[in-house]
Amino acid sequence: MQGLARREFCLVLLRRMGDVRPDLVAAALPRLGATRAQAHAAHTRWQTLQHSLRRGDRHAAVLGPAETSAVRPWGDLELVVRQWSLPLWPDLRWEVVSGPGGQVLRGQLVRTPDSPAPSGLLVWEHVLDDVAAVEGAVLAPPEVPTRDVVVLPDGTRALFVWGLLQRVDRAG
Repeated sequence: MQGLARREFCLVLLRRMGDVRPDLVAAALPRLGATRAQAHAAHTRWQTLQHSLRRGDRHAAVLGPAETSAVRPWGDLELVVRQWSLPLWPDLRWEVVSGPGGQVLRGQLVRTPDSPAPSGLLVWEHVLDDVAAVEGAVLAPPEVPTRDVVVLPDGTRALFVWGLLQRVDRAG
């Protein structure tokens, strides 16, 4: 594998998701026409790019120009929010939030404005913003940068990787 593109970037995201849901990752690889070896090669190439390109440039280098880009004020800062579509998740977008100087502050999957959240808690269909918006939900401090946990009022814990729901642990 010489370079990376959107398909390979999906493989990079799947690598971390495989830590929690290897079953779903194994089912997704054929949908991308990929093997585990290709997923590993994509991850290795991404790691090389992490160290060779300036932080703000690596997503554009892999994914091309952002499909949407907006400046959002956050306190005294102006953040740049860019989004790209990915072949594995047509109703979602990869979103990168960058701070001053292009430093990437957050990268995660988000829902498109025209895609309503499904009801219930559905693994690989809900994104972090869907569940965090539930009244009384609490976003726990992340233990790993790529993972988030939302605790719902009834004690249910929802685990996300790259902003996509991976596991629901019911209270009790």
